[in-house]
Amino acid sequence: MTTDKSTPRHGKPRSISENLRKLFDLFSSKDQILVTIDADPDSMASAMALKRILWRRVRTVTIAHFNEIRRFDNLTMARLLKIPLARLDETDSQNFSKILLVDGQPHHHASFAKFKYDAVIDHHPMANPVKASFVDIRPEYGATATIMTEYLRAANIRPSKSLATALVYAIRTDTRNFEAGALDVDVRAFHFLFPYANMHLLSRIETAEMGLEELPYFQQALENRRIRKGKIFSYLGRVHSQDTLVLVADFFMKCHEVTWAVVFGIYRKNLVVVIRNDGLRKNAGSLASKAFGLFGNAGGHRAMARAEIPLANLEGHLKESGKAALNRFVIRQFETSAGK
Repeated sequence: MTTDKSTPRHGKPRSISENLRKLFDLFSSKDQILVTIDADPDSMASAMALKRILWRRVRTVTIAHFNEIRRFDNLTMARLLKIPLARLDETDSQNFSKILLVDGQPHHHASFAKFKYDAVIDHHPMANPVKASFVDIRPEYGATATIMTEYLRAANIRPSKSLATALVYAIRTDTRNFEAGALDVDVRAFHFLFPYANMHLLSRIETAEMGLEELPYFQQALENRRIRKGKIFSYLGRVHSQDTLVLVADFFMKCHEVTWAVVFGIYRKNLVVVIRNDGLRKNAGSLASKAFGLFGNAGGHRAMARAEIPLANLEGHLKESGKAALNRFVIRQFETSAGK
C-alpha cells in the first residue's frame, strides 16, 4: 500500500481515535518493536511517545538511531530525560517482529531505505510513495511530536514529566517557537503538555548549545570576520562538525547591526556555507540556491539556509587554493546573488 492512511481513498480523513485503533491492530503482546529515527528533538520525543503508547501492548520497544548525535542540546536532552537509545548499525533487525519509523520516511536516508516498515508516522512532505501497513503523514503539522501528542490524548494517557518535556521541546524546536510552519494543532498540543513538563529541565536543554571545544572557533570567527553593510562573513577553516557553523552564525545574528550572517568552513570534503538573516528582507533559502546551487546542494527557509559544496566541484572556479580564495568565492557569489 502506498497511500497516507490518515486519509482514506474515499470519504473524509480518519479521526485520530480511528487511527489509534488502526495502529493498535498491528500489534500483539508478543511483538518486539524496533523504532528507527534520525535522532533530533522531534524524532526522539516522538519515539518516546510511541513507546509509551505501546506500553503493555507489546513485549519490548527499542529506539535506534543511525546518526551520530553531536549537537549539545540533543545530547543533553537524551541524558537529562534518560531516553533509551541504541545505535541502528549495532542493532540486528532480525530480532524484531515489527519495525516502525517516526519523524522520517524511508527515502530520507539509506539507513531507513533498507527496512520494510510496518508503520510510518511523520510530518514531512511525502515526496515519494511510502509503503507500510500503517502510514500517518501530516505535512501540514509543525512537528511529528504534535501528532504523537494527539495519539496520547486519544489513548487517555497522561504523559510523564520527561515525556511531556521532550514533546514540548520538540514542538518548540520544529516550529521555531511557533514562528514557522505552526498550526492551531501545534499550539493545542503545546498547551496540553505544558502543565506536565519540567521547565527547569527544558531550560537546561535549550541552553546547552556547545562544549568547551567550540570556544576556539568563536575566537577564530571574530578574528576572520568581514563586515559589509550589515552583512557579516567569517571563514572558520576546517571544522569537526557542521553545527559549529550554525552556532557561530546564530551568535552573529545577536548583534543589533547585523542583518545577514554568512559563516562557512570545510567539513570532510565539502565547503559548507550557513546563512542566517533577520527574516525581514530577502529569502535566505532562495538566495542560497541562487548563489551556490550550481556547485552543490543549497536551499533553506526565509531566515536560515545552507549550502554543501564538494570541494572537487570548485576546481576551475577558484584561481588559487587556500583561505583567501574561498573567502573571495563565497562573498562574491553571495553578493552577486543578493545584488549587494
